[in-house]
Amino acid sequence: MGIFDAIKNEIFIDIIEWIEEDNNTIAYRYDRRGNDIRNGAQLTVREGQCAIFVNEGQLADVFTPGMYELETENLPILSRLKGWKYGFKSPFKAEVYFVSTRILADFNWGTPSPFSIRDPEFGILTLRARGHFSFHVIDAGKFIKGIVGTEGEFTKSEIKDRLRQRFVTQAQSAIAGSGKAFYQMAENLHDLSLELKDRLNEKFNSDFGMTLDDTSIQAIEPSEESMAKIESRDSDMFTDSRIDNYERQARVDALKIMAGNPGAGGLAAGGMGMGMGLAMGNQMGHQMGGGMYGMNPAMGMGAAGMGAAAPPPPPQAASWYLSIQGQQAGPIAPQGLMQYAQNGQLTAETMVWKQGMAAWTPARQVAELAQLFGPP
Repeated sequence: MGIFDAIKNEIFIDIIEWIEEDNNTIAYRYDRRGNDIRNGAQLTVREGQCAIFVNEGQLADVFTPGMYELETENLPILSRLKGWKYGFKSPFKAEVYFVSTRILADFNWGTPSPFSIRDPEFGILTLRARGHFSFHVIDAGKFIKGIVGTEGEFTKSEIKDRLRQRFVTQAQSAIAGSGKAFYQMAENLHDLSLELKDRLNEKFNSDFGMTLDDTSIQAIEPSEESMAKIESRDSDMFTDSRIDNYERQARVDALKIMAGNPGAGGLAAGGMGMGMGLAMGNQMGHQMGGGMYGMNPAMGMGAAGMGAAAPPPPPQAASWYLSIQGQQAGPIAPQGLMQYAQNGQLTAETMVWKQGMAAWTPARQVAELAQLFGPP
């Protein structure tokens, strides 16, 4: 700084202010030569800001939006810390921090590695989750003390790094502790997001002087290993929400034993071999009865008696599952979806899933279902 600048600072009244040049800076320490502030200096605090005076590391007076002439009367805490009994003599030294109090958005978070949950249908699954949050500062003193510290400038990217781990930890706890099955999570993201917000808000208020305006879990996705496990179990167990888990598993175990047991005669190579790829319940009983090739008049008795192998079943189109009023419906053959659309149970906003999809998705976003809803 030149001689002229030094003289100018001694003669003219100080103007202390923060002109925000971008939306990235959250906190800013006013840069003043020697931190000298004159008696009668003008402090300008703009809307969406507050100013804090700090004396030797101790928080002092806080100013909300407005224009102030700095005197002993409006610096009561600093006056006490400085020991001013009859007004301060110019100049005095103090640090001034400005903090943005506007809503700060566009903070994304995501789990860096998969975390485990116990699913009532599939056992242990490993999942990933991601989302976003926004917040604003409600107590600038706590925010300076808990987040900013002594840094001269604090940006959005820095606070994201400091808060992200807290979000990830609490998000994992909220998801794992929800007690919801994996298939239910997609339709309950809103409730899970509210639970996450409640978990975090109390801690952020008390420790950092912040309140969360929006906390969102945008997606919960299985890892590759868990996706393979889900697809395999769906295929093996013919997932049907109307049959409880124990009964479904017992029937599947029975099918596997019978289908692989040579002592069952033509049963393994005939109807039960096909039954492994078809529906259970009444259909299974039908396959065990007259549906076996060895007893089908159209095939003739001789074919089974001669030990001829049954041809493989024709390829099946993947079945669909729907979320209807919080309940899972399915499996539904593709040709059966039209009936659900006609009776209003399948709409463009209905969450749908089939084997091979990464997550439950609104029907309007699935190209092969678009024809059910007509032109947009």
